[in-house]
Amino acid sequence: MRQAIHQLKYRNLRALAAPLAQLLNEYLVTHPVPGEVLVPVPLHPKRLRERGYNQSALLATELSKLTNLPVVADCLIRQRHTFPQARTATVEERRSNVSEAFICCNDGLRNRQVILIDDVATSGATLNACAQALKAAGATSVWGLVMAREI
Repeated sequence: MRQAIHQLKYRNLRALAAPLAQLLNEYLVTHPVPGEVLVPVPLHPKRLRERGYNQSALLATELSKLTNLPVVADCLIRQRHTFPQARTATVEERRSNVSEAFICCNDGLRNRQVILIDDVATSGATLNACAQALKAAGATSVWGLVMAREI
């Protein structure tokens, strides 16, 4: 799994998004969570320009094809450029790094049940920061769904 995520994220092997999304879908079938929309964790525009794509958005798009849940990628934005979470050493550094980094730019997720999509969760700091922004914008629930949990 580590190698597949690394290839998707850093080696431009976008074709891996479909089989990885299939694994996410299989998980959702056996462990359903309430959700009306899929929201990928956004990249800062600078990082998006560097990488050329958002791996979480690719996963969400492919998962949408399997679940028939719409992807809402234009509401949650990363307003502050942050260091990559993989380069932070402690949970506190990770929390501080993404604190107030995300906002919802409209009320498109008000009263909606959100499934937040990301590739990897280590401390959960990014998911928590996104969930805070989504809840502040009126989302009724936020569930995180990731490909891998790194300890």
